[in-house]
Amino acid sequence: MPNTAGFLSRHRWRAFTFAAAGLGTYLFSALGLPLPFLFGPMAACLLSALLGAPLAEFGQVSVGARTVLGVAVGASITPALFAQLPTMAGSIALVPLFIVLIALIGVPFFRHVWKFDPATAYYAAMPGGLQDMVIFGTEAGGNPRALSLIHATRVLIIVTVAPVLLTQFYGVSLANPIGAPAAEIPLHEIGLMALAALVGWKLGERVGLFGAAILGPLIVAAAMSLAGLIHMRPPREAILAAQFLIGAGIGVQFVGVTLGELRRVVMAGVAFVSLLALLAAGFSQVVMGLGLGNPVEAFLAFAPGGQAEMTVLAIVTGADLGFVVTHHLVRLIIVITGAPLAAALLSRARPPD
Repeated sequence: MPNTAGFLSRHRWRAFTFAAAGLGTYLFSALGLPLPFLFGPMAACLLSALLGAPLAEFGQVSVGARTVLGVAVGASITPALFAQLPTMAGSIALVPLFIVLIALIGVPFFRHVWKFDPATAYYAAMPGGLQDMVIFGTEAGGNPRALSLIHATRVLIIVTVAPVLLTQFYGVSLANPIGAPAAEIPLHEIGLMALAALVGWKLGERVGLFGAAILGPLIVAAAMSLAGLIHMRPPREAILAAQFLIGAGIGVQFVGVTLGELRRVVMAGVAFVSLLALLAAGFSQVVMGLGLGNPVEAFLAFAPGGQAEMTVLAIVTGADLGFVVTHHLVRLIIVITGAPLAAALLSRARPPD
């Protein structure tokens, strides 16, 4: 018999979460703060979570919102981008070294400084997708709660600090047009983009594609773009809705956090993000120094945030989406493909129960 009370409670909590996120968006907009549809929900839900409010994730709606960003990136893939790939080879070649250094620094940091078990230490250090690292880490015997909080902290800090650095040190605006209003986009293109989002997402899930909600729509939309079927990004309203749900989702990750977790797990995440930021800044400087990329693109390409969040920042800054997303895809592929190998090695090293 279905748990009707639990079902109703989840819907009440989701309604409360939506209201809190909406209030945050309104306040950020009224105060003229940057990216109100991303930072407003994120700040409101984070504060509500820390105060003990009963928030709840939006489930498949939040996952579906990521398809909008996948389509936005896919629509930006044109024959001109393929012509640029050889010029990206030098900076892309630095990504594996970036991952190796993260592992060499991060795993001992979590293992010996913060005393996490080997599996938790490894998967906490790896800058992959939050859900992927929690799943792989749990299967390897790691602590899922610690992994979730550490990666949520990483994404939260990067998303918060990156815009400040972009505006103050790189002198870019966060007001780049994110897309045309729906009324200005041909109806048949909106239909094709919706089809790319749904088909890419569900087919990606069926074949086990990691990050299926983003990469599946990206692949289908890219094929449509290269075929000349779509010529624009998704409507502005859809991208704002995606920002809203992504921002709220980051804040909700901190629901139920205890004082002990704040002192140990979240602080470990904060400390590690500081190390990651220094390492990423160093690689960005190398890319710029060697003339392999422009400052903003180099910064966003090596910023260790989530793929969806970095896509949003690339869009609002007017950065080269192809350059930024290609580097993040390479990073994620390396981390994800290495995860099963790491899990096997960790399981062998783990003493029997």
